[in-house]
Parts: sequence; structure tokens; C-alpha cells
Amino acid sequence: MTSPIVHTWRLLKWGRILARHGALRGIERDPNTPPKLRRLVKLARFGARVPKVPRYADAFQAIGPAAIKLGQTLATRPDLVGEDAAHDLMRLQDALPPLPFDTIRRAIEAGLGRPVEQLFTSIDETAVGAASIAQVHRAVTLEGADVAVKVLRPGVEEDFSKAIDTYQWAAAQVEAMGGELARLRPRLVIETFKRWTARELDLRREAASASELAEAMHAEPDYIVPAIDWQRTSGRVLTLEWIDGVKLANRDRLIAAGHDTHKLAHVLVNAFLRQAISEGFFHADMHQGNLFATPDGKIAAIDFGIMGRIDRRARVWLAEILYGLITGNYKRVAEIHFEAGYVPAHHNVAEFATALRAVGEPMRGLPVKDMSVGMMLDGLFKITRDFDMQTQPHLLLLQKTMVMVEGVATSLDPDINMWDTAAPFIKEWIRTELGPEAAVADRLIQDVRTVARLPDLIRRIEAHYPAPGGAPPAPPLQEIEVVRIGGGWRYLAVAVLSAGLAVAATWAIVH
Repeated sequence: MTSPIVHTWRLLKWGRILARHGALRGIERDPNTPPKLRRLVKLARFGARVPKVPRYADAFQAIGPAAIKLGQTLATRPDLVGEDAAHDLMRLQDALPPLPFDTIRRAIEAGLGRPVEQLFTSIDETAVGAASIAQVHRAVTLEGADVAVKVLRPGVEEDFSKAIDTYQWAAAQVEAMGGELARLRPRLVIETFKRWTARELDLRREAASASELAEAMHAEPDYIVPAIDWQRTSGRVLTLEWIDGVKLANRDRLIAAGHDTHKLAHVLVNAFLRQAISEGFFHADMHQGNLFATPDGKIAAIDFGIMGRIDRRARVWLAEILYGLITGNYKRVAEIHFEAGYVPAHHNVAEFATALRAVGEPMRGLPVKDMSVGMMLDGLFKITRDFDMQTQPHLLLLQKTMVMVEGVATSLDPDINMWDTAAPFIKEWIRTELGPEAAVADRLIQDVRTVARLPDLIRRIEAHYPAPGGAPPAPPLQEIEVVRIGGGWRYLAVAVLSAGLAVAATWAIVH
């Protein structure tokens, strides 16, 4: 177990970096910050030249790879770090200098157990992308296929393990202070971050996620997931189909290449809705750097280390909440929050509906292109404190991805509106999933499954209540209260006395 002294030293070092970039100013000025924490923040910035405008993303990049990933997680929590900080943290794109190719070559050979020459005809020594966890090189297989080879940085697991250990320790200290910090559940945020990172550090799981998403997206032919080369994939090396295309981040190049950016925006939104609402399994890192427009006008996605999963019940709630906000049915949206347990039962449904109306109506009055899912989420975060709404970890990735998708779609088509684009899809999904036909079908399936379980249920009952054997049934015994007289030698005395009485009674019956 790591010593508290080591944790404290790491935090002081990181705190100093954050303070130099002005990233602790919000915590220092927040009236909800406990006095002890405020004093620590002041100490961390002592003597530093703090910029007027905080540079949160730069601070996390300066701390290191694990901090970059943590910053991406905190970007989903404007209620925890503030709206300005969350917006700035969205700039984190994992951009790091690449490692020398000799180091990467050794990592590939160690990860796949064979020399590079036995795996690839050629491999480009210049990385096409370098991130906090891995870097990517273009290569050609022995079969002549163009592929991308993603390789974990050596030692990255140990670096993340140390950092997360300290994050957990720090979160526990902060949460123990109680009050507003306890409501925000920082320990749960760090635990969620730890699980996301564990999935990213196993490239076989990333390969499996890509394969599963590809199967789920057959209904969206304009959204492509590259094929996995399983023979050249391990826990530390991922080989997948090379994608030629223009990054969605470069709108000018897209237009120059003849792409219909309006169509691309709608394809992206519908692909996300199908993943999140229809399938319950979605690509949760859909920023411009991970999305390409292919020459035939389709969208291809890469980097499947962070994936989100939502069960059907939560997806039904989500669809109804979105559709209720689109149509202005705030009462139904409020009821769903109570049904889902997002708002404690001691609050009033009507009061919560009014608070939601205060968030939704200003957007409904704006021009179409100015309405924003991001604005809606920011508004919802502002009312969480008033209604004691705790963090819902299963929705963190979804909130982050919704804002990210809207940002990409708006950059492609400034006039697009997520509400208008999403409404037909959500309405049809609700009709098919919650309409009368769906209810009858669900009931039939449930009844058939119940009938199919009856034989097994009967077998378990027979095992619990076996048929009587050759011996006659035992007579009913009178219930007798057992009195504990004491302990130690007294229990021994009672036992000896009882044994003696039994022997005497038996002798009397015999004689």
C-alpha cells in the first residue's frame, strides 16, 4: 500500500503545476470549497505567476498521460469543475511526442511474439498519431493489406497505476470533508475513470469493442468501423484495417474534396442515436480526430478504447427524456427522473418539472441553429444541487459523447440542430419499443420464457421436497424454548447434567 506521504508529495507536485496554469483558481474562489482545501490551494500557488485566463488543458498535459485521461473525464463534469474548465478540458486530444521507432519495434515483437519481418512487409517508422496511451504506425501485411498498427507505450500501465492510486486516495480525503463535495461523489468519478482506463490498456478489449460495434451498425451503412486483424492483435498491439479519408476536423478540406458536410452531419447524429438508444453500446470518444470522411462519402470511426453501454431500461428513460424536452412535455420528463431514482422521492415532481421548464423553454425560443444539447446539459447540471441529484456514473460517458457529437456535427453544418435531427429517430424508436405492438410482443416473449422455465422450477421443487422414503414420517415435536444459562463451565455442567438425566431415564424404561 502506498504511503500517505508519497500521495501527498505527488499531489503537491501536481498541485504546483495546476496552480502555475491557473487551474486551481475556481476551487479557491468557490464558496462551497472547505476552508482546509482552500488553504492548500493558496499554498500551492504561492510565488507562482498565475495567468489571467486558466489553462486547464495545458496543465493536465504538463502533468502527464494519466492526467490527460483524467482531464478528459472531468470534461464531462461541469458540475464538478465548472463550465469554463470543462469547456477548456475538451481541448485535450492526447497529443504527445512519439517514441523512437526502435522502442516501438521491440514493443511490437514482445506483444506479438514474432519479429516484425514475419508480420509485415513494411512498416512506416514515422508515427501517424501519438497519444497518452499508445501510438499508431501504418504498415502492410504479408498478405498485402494496408493496416494501422496501434502499440501501447512501454511502462504506461505502471504510470497509470501509480497515478490512479493517488487519485483514489485524494478523492477519499476530499469526499470525507462532506457537504457539497460528498454529493458530487469524487470517489465514484475516479473509480469510473479507473475502469475506463483499464479497458483502454488492453488492446484486445478495444478490438472486441470495434468488432461488436461493427455488427451493431449494419443498419447504418454510411458509418464504417474498420475490420480487425486478429492474427496480429494482442493485449499490447492492435492491428486493424487502414482507413483513407479526410478528418472531420478539417471542414475546408472536406469541402475541397467534394463532400456534402450537411449529409455527413446527419449521418453522424443518426449513427450516434442508433448506438446509444437502439443498441445501448456506443463509441464514447467521437471527437473530430477519430472520425474520417471516406472518398465515397461515408464516415469511418477509429479508436474504440472508450465505449459506453446502457441497459434497455435506461435507454427507454433516455429516449423519453430527450423526446419530452424536444416536445416541451416537462411533466413527463420530471416523472421519468423520479421513476429512475435520479431525483430523491422527498422532492416534488411538479417543482422539478418547473425547474426543467426553466432549462428547456429558453432554448425552444431560440433560432433553430442556436439551440444546443450542450446548453441543455449545462442547464440540467445547474439544478442538480437544488434537487439532491447524485452523479449517475452510467450516464457520464453519454453526456460527454452527446456534447462531443453535437460539436462535431455543428462544425460540419453550422445550421444543424440536434433536436430536429434527433426527433424523428427518437419518435420512431419510442413507437416501436413502447407502442402497443411492442408491449404485446414483450409480454408474449416474457410469458414464453416463463413457461420454458417451468420444468426447471418443478425439478428444483422436487429436489427441495423429495418423495418420502421407506421410513415412516417423524412425529411432530413440541416446540421448546431454549434458555442459555451462562457460558464457560456452566455450559459444560448443564451438558453433563442433561446426559446423566438421559442415562437415568433410559435405565428406568428398560427396567
